[in-house]
Amino acid sequence: MEGGFGFPFQGDPEDLLRGLREFAEQQAETVQEAQREQFATLTLNTAVQLTAAALSQVDVEGSSDEQSLALRDAMRVLFPEAVALVSAARQGFMREG
Repeated sequence: MEGGFGFPFQGDPEDLLRGLREFAEQQAETVQEAQREQFATLTLNTAVQLTAAALSQVDVEGSSDEQSLALRDAMRVLFPEAVALVSAARQGFMREG
């Protein structure tokens, strides 16, 4: 006898459904992992791009001491934001399904 319900499969329909369900779960896990990695990569890239763009807007005229103070002041504001983005990316990489 061929499989039940006109399917050309041998065996118990419950086994077939269980196998299909397991396959679907594995595929869903694979997709979720790829999405987490993509989110983490995009978040890291965003942190780098935003930091670079913000630093390029800093007016670094004056003496070398004035320039270093201007960059330090900018980094006091930018660094916590960049860390928050990198932290979100890290969680995306490390999260388990």
